[in-house]
Amino acid sequence: MAEERSNGGCVSVDSMEFRWVYHQDEEWSEIHNDGNHGGVDGDSTLRNSDDEDNTGQRLIRTGPRIDSFDVEALEVPGAQKNDFEDVTLSRRIILTFQMLGVVFGDVGTSPLYTFSVMFSKAPVEVNEDVLGALSLVLYTLILIPLIKYILIVLWANDDGEGGTFALYSLICRHAKASLLPNQLPSDTRISSFRLKVPSPELERSLKIKERLETSLTVKKLLLMLVLAGTSMVIADGVVTPAMSVISAVSGLKIGVSGVTQEHVVMISVAFLIILFSVQKYGTSKVGLIVGPALFIWFCSLGGIGIYNLVKYDTRVLRAFNPVHIYYFFKRNSTNAWYSLGGCLLCATGSEAMFADLCYFNVRSVQLTFVFLVLPCLLLGYLGQAAYLIANHGETTQAFFSSVPSGAFWPVFLIANVAALIASRAMTTATFSCIKQSTALGCFPRLKIIHTSRKFMGQIYIPVMNWFLLALTLVLVCTISSIYEIGNAYGIAELGVMMMSTILVTLVMLLIWQIHILIVLSFAIIFLGLELTFFSSVLWSVGDGSWIILVFAIVIFLIMYVWNYGSKLKYETEVKKKMSMDLLRELGPNLGTVRAPGIGLLYNELAKGVPAIFGHFLTTLPAVHSMIIFVCIKYVPVPVVPQSERFLFRRVCPKSYHIFRCIARYGYKDIRKENHQTFEQLLIESLEKFIRREAQERLLESDGHEDSDSEEHSFSNALIAPYGGGYSLGVPLLSDFKETTKSFSEASTSDEQSEIPTDPSIPDAEQSLEKELSFIRKAKECGVVYLLGHGNIRARKDSWFIKKLVINYFYAFLRKNCRRGVANLSVPHSQLMQVGMTYMV
Repeated sequence: MAEERSNGGCVSVDSMEFRWVYHQDEEWSEIHNDGNHGGVDGDSTLRNSDDEDNTGQRLIRTGPRIDSFDVEALEVPGAQKNDFEDVTLSRRIILTFQMLGVVFGDVGTSPLYTFSVMFSKAPVEVNEDVLGALSLVLYTLILIPLIKYILIVLWANDDGEGGTFALYSLICRHAKASLLPNQLPSDTRISSFRLKVPSPELERSLKIKERLETSLTVKKLLLMLVLAGTSMVIADGVVTPAMSVISAVSGLKIGVSGVTQEHVVMISVAFLIILFSVQKYGTSKVGLIVGPALFIWFCSLGGIGIYNLVKYDTRVLRAFNPVHIYYFFKRNSTNAWYSLGGCLLCATGSEAMFADLCYFNVRSVQLTFVFLVLPCLLLGYLGQAAYLIANHGETTQAFFSSVPSGAFWPVFLIANVAALIASRAMTTATFSCIKQSTALGCFPRLKIIHTSRKFMGQIYIPVMNWFLLALTLVLVCTISSIYEIGNAYGIAELGVMMMSTILVTLVMLLIWQIHILIVLSFAIIFLGLELTFFSSVLWSVGDGSWIILVFAIVIFLIMYVWNYGSKLKYETEVKKKMSMDLLRELGPNLGTVRAPGIGLLYNELAKGVPAIFGHFLTTLPAVHSMIIFVCIKYVPVPVVPQSERFLFRRVCPKSYHIFRCIARYGYKDIRKENHQTFEQLLIESLEKFIRREAQERLLESDGHEDSDSEEHSFSNALIAPYGGGYSLGVPLLSDFKETTKSFSEASTSDEQSEIPTDPSIPDAEQSLEKELSFIRKAKECGVVYLLGHGNIRARKDSWFIKKLVINYFYAFLRKNCRRGVANLSVPHSQLMQVGMTYMV
């Protein structure tokens, strides 16, 4: 059934029966360019265009989607789903506790240090200073976490995925703004790409889309903004544990006399080591344990706030009047501006709420923040302000000084637990961000462990975990003052916030297509606010917070070099791919001996025959009787449905037994199948593809017999979602088992250019069964994985900077990153690797 959704004033259509696709007039030529020149063989009947030309596009309505294979992929054992629907009440309660531990830990611990850092820049002299600082904090909480993130930014998620790269993939899905290689027009036909029905409201969006697609400078600028934001998120993963843990442990100075800052640092180091050691147990396990603890923490904040309000001074409620902000700046001028960096700390964790969105749904995050997290935070800050009005000299440890003496040790204990939870929240967001950037080709491949059997997206990256621990320990030991760490914290947070504001503004213009005044108001208010905060923290960058800036710059350079090298390598492989004419000259034996068996040649090319295959032909004494080029490719969507994951096609004439398989994954997809499962799925899907290929050719033959003009009309007017022409009588993949009887009604010859008018029925069935029998025998002889490792080196006449980047930096990253073979779990007896170097 067709379903319409309203999204920012525009209508998108999702349909299981009909859908809108772009028809390219030149799309049909790719069959002959890539598979068969001059009609040598018509077996490439799956007309699946991968050409990047988009001349003569028009938006048309098509029939049901027919993928090249596989319905059986839905039956793969252990298929994972990230579905929070149809859960029981008890499960919802458990998810709520996990949400507190994963999403709100960072923002929940901000009362530990916000006022202390603020008043270190602008000391309290009169009560009006406390009211002004409190008013700044209240409106920062309302503007940034509540209005910007909870009410606006969370809705800019990419099918439930949050973070900087999720925003980038969302933009790239609506405009060809991506600089990532290996992207094809057929990717836009995945159901996750919801195309808009043409309407007048699209005019402004189409102009922006055209600008993004035609300007290489804009594309590069967009990618650099995304990389900068991502590097700030990773830097945030270093500074958050340092700030949270040290500020919590510092409470010992209030509870125990004689405790020095050196003792605080040593205890903090021990806590941090424990924290990162338990990270491998995952979000579900650890989140369920610490979730109730954070619930108690929020209740404690609210309870202590109410107690202080009643005991000391309820007049602090006047801080909701923003005029006190004006009085604060009037009294303190420059010092008030310096204190803005400390004020921002009350909003730390806002970006983590968005980045960790992949674990939970938007509505549950919004409701939990509005009805639990925000009220407790507001009460906590109001209570601290009421206490400070009566005790101006207690600003060094504002939070712990305001805790009633009888409740100090329980609150100290729960504060330390909450600080550890806050550290986990940002670390989890860092893992999610790195996985996204890796899948989209902007970060070296690392080992990723999925920690939940029920929910995908919950991951652990060992290398990054210990890397973050090492850097956090260095930061704690070198900068032990929470004031200096707080300034570094502000730099990392603001860097991410500003990138998110720019990207969400682009989403509003390009995708939501809302009124321009609303877009301008969002951009001016929030970008102006964040730039004001940023100017404050940058003024104090020399205090030690420059370390975080240096670290973020290093991460940015790593990501940029990896993206540049990967893109250059792919473009070189495209240029060096083998000619189809050469393969046809070699003949079905490919100029060598065809040994029984199946060879799966992994490469990054989605079109053409990789040059590494020619290297195999000249290096090996024989090649397998069946060759399948397998391209595992990531597309800028979170999840590719299993039924749409694979594209399958015949590369050469039937006698060559060479096929191409393109396996498409989203950046949130999990690849956990072992090689036996993959082989079984591949062979079954290949058989189904061949059956469908024969079925389509039979239907085409029927069309010729009925009427040439009618056949012409159908092939030109009705375009399959993946570019193939078919009549309304083509069955769905799931109906293949029931339609084999149709083979007795018509048949076709091996040559598409010479379709007979009166084919022999036994010959058609015999040809089909013969090829299927050949596949089964090849499978029985064994499957070998052929891995081609292509390396690049800069030419001697290249610029010095290019030589430095390609020959040293990129080569170092590629040598030390996780190899593709590590993800396949293939026994060494079934593995063959060949290396090849390209000069670029």
